[in-house]
Amino acid sequence: MKVDNEKIESTLKILADSFQKFLYEDDEYFLENMKSKNLAGDDVSRYQHWEWTQGVGLYGLLQMYEETGKEEYLKFLNQFYEKEISLGLPAKNINTTAPLLPLSFILKEKENPTYRKVCHEWAEAIMKDFVRTKEGGFTHRTSDSENDQELWDDTLFMTVMFLASMGEIEDNDEYRQEARYQFLLHIKYLVDHKTGLLFHGWTFKGNHNFAEALWGRGNCWFTMAVPEYLSIAKVEGADRRFLIEALNAQVEALEKYQDESGMWHTLVDDATSYVETSATCGFAYGILKAVRMGLIDPKYKEVALKALDPVLANIADDGTVNQVSYGTPMGRESKDFYKQIEIKPMPYGQALAMLFLLEVLKA
Repeated sequence: MKVDNEKIESTLKILADSFQKFLYEDDEYFLENMKSKNLAGDDVSRYQHWEWTQGVGLYGLLQMYEETGKEEYLKFLNQFYEKEISLGLPAKNINTTAPLLPLSFILKEKENPTYRKVCHEWAEAIMKDFVRTKEGGFTHRTSDSENDQELWDDTLFMTVMFLASMGEIEDNDEYRQEARYQFLLHIKYLVDHKTGLLFHGWTFKGNHNFAEALWGRGNCWFTMAVPEYLSIAKVEGADRRFLIEALNAQVEALEKYQDESGMWHTLVDDATSYVETSATCGFAYGILKAVRMGLIDPKYKEVALKALDPVLANIADDGTVNQVSYGTPMGRESKDFYKQIEIKPMPYGQALAMLFLLEVLKA
């Protein structure tokens, strides 16, 4: 298909220019919920702009800087981190780790004692303090929910990617091995062997996959995480082969379940669930990057590019990415739970759109 690079570049600029509005827009529902459910009992205001939603968003802007070289993006990122660190960061958990991934990339580019201290402290906390499930998995403990003995697919992108990055920065083989183990363990318990897709979660309390939902955005974290991880870490031999085969199985299923419009549904295998932009962007980005890295068959490039027109159609003139589902906890009883999640512009929606469009330009 023909790609209008000029339109993509102009859309990327709009997304980047409008990003600050979404990054600093308060999530009133989350903050209100935290007043009564803050597990750490610390100052709720510290979570206001330091959660997974911002972390993924910042990663998108970081990639904009790395691809364009525009110093204004790096300046914005540095100002954000300096401000938040000076105010005091929230308690450490799976989701509050997410903003550390882009920070570690900035640290790779230029040494910064403050950034180094923060990143090292959090990496050590992940290794020594984070709650574990049976078999040593990272319990998906968040700011407001224990999720005891639960593995979620979100964890790979929110926490494990940062640990892998720090393994390279500090040449720490313990970090490297732990990140690798977490990928393998999550695949073991989350992959649906009938489809190749991933269930949202697994609990060792009862040994089941909850409602057995093949949730869109949860799956896209895996589509993105595998090529991202293999570009960060030196994974060779059987482990690398295992990860690539799991990705191939997922992408084969994604081709099968792609909507005629080019989008994917919030329940990937359920055409009665709404199509969702953030998952679509994550899938398309991960597929394109995996093709570029030689991890999957080049034929899947067309699958990803089929999502381009509908994604562009969901980006408003002011940069708002529409048709994005709100933060989604575990659907514990019914798949219908996912169909009821509110559609709302979010920082991660902006970021995933940026990542996808940047990769389209490379393709």
